[in-house]
Amino acid sequence: MFTEDLNLQEIEAFVFDAFGTTVDWFTTVTREVARQSHGLIIEGSQEAINFAREWRAGYTKAIHDVSEGKGDSISLSTDIMHRNLLDTMLQSPRWSHLASIWGETDRNNLTMIWHHLDGVYHVLEALTELRKHKVVVTLSNGNFRLLLDMAKHAHLPWDAILSAEMFGVYKPGREAYIKTAYHLSVEPHKIAMVAAHRWDLRGAANAGLKTIYVPRPAEDTPQIKAEMKTKKHGGEVDLIVGSFGELVKLVTRKN
Repeated sequence: MFTEDLNLQEIEAFVFDAFGTTVDWFTTVTREVARQSHGLIIEGSQEAINFAREWRAGYTKAIHDVSEGKGDSISLSTDIMHRNLLDTMLQSPRWSHLASIWGETDRNNLTMIWHHLDGVYHVLEALTELRKHKVVVTLSNGNFRLLLDMAKHAHLPWDAILSAEMFGVYKPGREAYIKTAYHLSVEPHKIAMVAAHRWDLRGAANAGLKTIYVPRPAEDTPQIKAEMKTKKHGGEVDLIVGSFGELVKLVTRKN
């Protein structure tokens, strides 16, 4: 999967997306929603999967609406957005049977699931090794405290945690990536954005960053995954890797 179009030795900083790329929101939220449902949702069931996916989809849509000037102000933190979406879901006919069992404390606990997402398999080892050679940071739309708790929970060894919310703009807004480069004191073309989402990488490319796609089972559609190609092969990203471990091998291999 290596492409000569991207010289990894010239990359000074790797910027990683969080949700879905570095941490596994799908498995964690699906599991914890069932565990906190007082037996009404079976762990591993399609109902648990549907709940997690709808919650995540609502958040993603809200973020993109704000970026496009259609939604609420960016002053709403990720926690508030997650809680508002949860309340809205529980008012819908599809999930109203859960509304009576989840009171205020339960809903607060459910919202905090997003602070304690498990890391994707082998991510810790890969990031630890990569950090020996390059600057390694995360850039996410999540609020800072959420990202901090997430990093502590999954033991993610970031050199820095960057919340786009602190920049006053959400990804894929161009300023999120430009300000990341500014705060890292690294030219955009010497930064590689690593993400499991085409929309994120398109935003990064628009700001002059290099782009690395890492497909994940719960992210992007099968069609998008099939369409993703490197620039060398007529696509739009600089590199595609199957895992963070593969990326580390490419960075550390001897020329």
